[in-house]
Amino acid sequence: MFDLTLDAWYAWIGLSLTGVALVGAAAGLPTAPPPDAGAVAATIDRVAAAEYAATGEHPLDAEEIRLGTRRVGLRSDAGTAHATVAFGPVTPVPAGDSPLREVLHGTPPDRAFRSPESFRRAVVSARADATEAPWRAVDRTLIVRRTTWDDVDVVLVDA
Repeated sequence: MFDLTLDAWYAWIGLSLTGVALVGAAAGLPTAPPPDAGAVAATIDRVAAAEYAATGEHPLDAEEIRLGTRRVGLRSDAGTAHATVAFGPVTPVPAGDSPLREVLHGTPPDRAFRSPESFRRAVVSARADATEAPWRAVDRTLIVRRTTWDDVDVVLVDA
């Protein structure tokens, strides 16, 4: 009495196409959660909020990163995530060899720069370059360092 007869060829084709579409949709779903940009921003905030010079590291589970002065973005096959840095602005260290990279990795600013004014100019230039920051490949660790030289107080960030 409640039996459906699926004798028609178009019903079988419709069911087959629906099954293929469902399998395709399920196969397209990511198998892992997107990277945790909130945890990266929290690490930056902890270092930035310190009263004295501080350094922090955070392992990254992303393939690419975008560092801005107030936002961080992470991207991987599983998706993209963004977070806002509360204690900004921070200074993303430019790629390549630079005195700011030396300071990030532990060199005191007075050894890497000739004067506090040259240190300030390098920080201002790095922040200006970060306004249109591109996505770039990451190393597996984010490094954050807060340092001060005279009245130049800066939080350096790089991955």
